[in-house]
Amino acid sequence: MPADAVAGTPGRRVVVYVASGCHLCEAALEVVERVGTDVPFGLDVVDIGGDEALETAYRALLPVVEIDGVRAFTYHVHPAALRALVEASGGERGGAAG
Repeated sequence: MPADAVAGTPGRRVVVYVASGCHLCEAALEVVERVGTDVPFGLDVVDIGGDEALETAYRALLPVVEIDGVRAFTYHVHPAALRALVEASGGERGGAAG
């Protein structure tokens, strides 16, 4: 699985399942990356293309965002909700308030 580390905070891991040509996926990833500039977390971006098991599990729901292994969003990512969930999963907020 390809990984793209945005910020390294152990235990706070966001996984975004995407597919090539998915405009909702592009929008969701932009939101996740923007929130990641304020709230540190590790980010894995997983392209499901070509993986039959991932295609079966995620294609109809893309994009799918998981936080620490728990599905948090499908289709759209709400920035305030993502920020709150990441902060709740990882304890203290990193960096300056934004």
